Amino acid sequence: MRRPLVAGNWKMNGSRASIKLLLDGLKSGVGTVKVAEVAVCAPFIYLPDVQTQLQGTVIAWGGQDLSTEASGAYTGEIAASMLNDFGCKYVIVGHSERRAYHNESDETVARKYAAARAAGLVPILCVGETLDEREQGITEAVVARQLDAVIGLEGAAALADGVLAYEPVWAIGTGKTATPEQAQDVHAFLRARVASHDAAVAEGLRILYGGSMKPGNAAELMAKTDIDGGLIGGAALKAEDFLGICTAANG
Repeated sequence: MRRPLVAGNWKMNGSRASIKLLLDGLKSGVGTVKVAEVAVCAPFIYLPDVQTQLQGTVIAWGGQDLSTEASGAYTGEIAASMLNDFGCKYVIVGHSERRAYHNESDETVARKYAAARAAGLVPILCVGETLDEREQGITEAVVARQLDAVIGLEGAAALADGVLAYEPVWAIGTGKTATPEQAQDVHAFLRARVASHDAAVAEGLRILYGGSMKPGNAAELMAKTDIDGGLIGGAALKAEDFLGICTAANG
């Protein structure tokens, strides 16, 4: 049985003051979450504060990106070992905004997955199509290519050490959401593709939905067979909304 995971991605938002209030709210309300694992992925500079506030709680935390390299002359980059220094469990790799705004290729994302895994971090691998790609009918080809880059580099067994997140790019920050049926179709496709390499890994792999999940639609989405939680953007910045999504997994 796959335990749902609801992970917040704060992106480039927050201040020390606002993050303290947010985490205070999460800590006070997380007791209502009976089923899902809860995590937050914070901007690098706030990870010390997040560690201080969340240590000893049931809420895990992580980074939003990492370098492909272990150390060296890479100004501005963050190594996996640095995330480990601040108690991170998770790290997001291949988010659509990294792919689009920082020109991260499938190969680069695969190397980041490998770097995270080598350091004992749990990578949350993001895949997803743009609106143009969906309208062309190539959604499956796009997400397969993105997934296959990791399988090609690390092998399908490596997916047992990570989490997969399907994020339709056209539904991120737009208010649009894939219907539960549309999301389930892609999740099922991804699981079947992993199963074609390793059925046991596919069965245990958590696949999150990452496209404008909200308290109002979370239960319906997570009721689908292959949707194992959410990677949450905007709604993760409000404790009440984020906890509402987390409790939706209670059933």
